[in-house]
Amino acid sequence: MPLAPGSTIGILGGGQLGRMLALAAARLGFDVVVLEREADSPAGRAAAKLIVADYADETALAELASFTGVVTYEFENVPASSVRWLAARGVKVAPGARALAVAQDRFEEKSFLNAHGAPTVAFAPADTPQEAYQAVLNIGVPALMKTRREGYDGKGQRWVERVADAAAAFEALGGVPVIVEAAADFVRELSAIAARGRDGTTAVYPLAENHHEHGVLRRSLAPARVSKVLSDQAERIATRVLAGLDYVGVIGIELFEMADGRLLVNEIAPRVHNTGHWTQDGCEVDQFEQHIRAIAGWPLGPTHAIAQVEMLNLLGDEAEAWAKYAAEPETRIHIYGKRGAKPGRKMGHINRVKSL
Repeated sequence: MPLAPGSTIGILGGGQLGRMLALAAARLGFDVVVLEREADSPAGRAAAKLIVADYADETALAELASFTGVVTYEFENVPASSVRWLAARGVKVAPGARALAVAQDRFEEKSFLNAHGAPTVAFAPADTPQEAYQAVLNIGVPALMKTRREGYDGKGQRWVERVADAAAAFEALGGVPVIVEAAADFVRELSAIAARGRDGTTAVYPLAENHHEHGVLRRSLAPARVSKVLSDQAERIATRVLAGLDYVGVIGIELFEMADGRLLVNEIAPRVHNTGHWTQDGCEVDQFEQHIRAIAGWPLGPTHAIAQVEMLNLLGDEAEAWAKYAAEPETRIHIYGKRGAKPGRKMGHINRVKSL
């Protein structure tokens, strides 16, 4: 049965994505309970109730379960074991633990993608300096070495320009298991935001074109100017990934467009995604409402674009220019309510809206 308005949704994680999910849930008549380690968090201040505890705290998880009809998570570093603990006690959790576990290990992620018809660059795992050397030798240089677990916004990775440097790069990344990836000579970076409902129906938003600086997303342009052939290719990839994970909710799929017209998957994120923020002002139903609809068992909403949007992340003290942005009639402001701006920290974003 679909979750009725007036019910409560649990969110693991208290960051900006959780905040925007909580606001979307409130619009649909749901209350939200957030489980977060910090007492003062963006999502916690937008929720009906906040539980302050570690994500693996079973007492806190049991308390969260006692309030909610369904639990979701707002970032992929929530322990998969916590999701499995909830599910084992009959709690509906969406997306499920498998999606989280796959996305938390870059080797498992790429292996899953290839097994389900979603192509990637060549890759190889390495657990020792010697294996790292052999992997780079086999893959070829330049190669990108990444820690298998954790790491985001360009952290936990480094380029290896010479085979002889592979062992040193492995040690510099902490001597932990890594994945070595071939360089992708791509034309541009794209992303697909897709959703799958409890009944297996899927919906895919128009592609976004993304631009990064120092490993951090700077801006997205959507809908991206792409051919129908490319768009259809992305939709096929998204559908395969969603079905392969038996997924419920919104997922972000980062893509490389190659010169020959192929799309390679860079990575997946089992949650709402920074490159989907444009949907807040460019679509009738944005990615946050779509996620709440999906996990609550509601019908998915429309995904077509109603405007052209440039999304710009506000990093560090850039959010302090809110008054300037507020004076721009084409600009919509989204501030996350974080305490204390730090260089490179995502403090908010703006969407500049134009007619299609």
